[in-house]
Amino acid sequence: MAAGPPVDLVLDITSSADGPQISLSELELLTGEYYRLNVSSDSEEDWRLEVDELLRNSHLRLVTVGGIEVHLQGLSFRAIEFDIPGTAQFSFTPIRPGAYDFSVSDVPSAVRRRSAEAGRPVGPRMATGRFIVR
Repeated sequence: MAAGPPVDLVLDITSSADGPQISLSELELLTGEYYRLNVSSDSEEDWRLEVDELLRNSHLRLVTVGGIEVHLQGLSFRAIEFDIPGTAQFSFTPIRPGAYDFSVSDVPSAVRRRSAEAGRPVGPRMATGRFIVR
């Protein structure tokens, strides 16, 4: 796989009245390059970043949350939930070209809580983006 240091990518999640806002909606990557995605949320709202399409088509190396490193070496995960403001990182190498969608939306338990408070079903708020791997 690719040698380091990784190329740093930054994705910031903020909140608005309509839901999550993301700093980038499209990121272009190259197959075989080594990347580190730095995802930050400064919101008190609960957001969930889903990147499963990209992860299924990449070699994972390292996940860091709150300064704690988890060495995966090819194992996978599906999403990162931000229950409190903070930053999470994961390092990866894309291995298949393609367009891979990602989303930031309400944590499922937050949707259930808002539905209960509203007295009716409430759908998740969502922002979407795409990784383009060449």
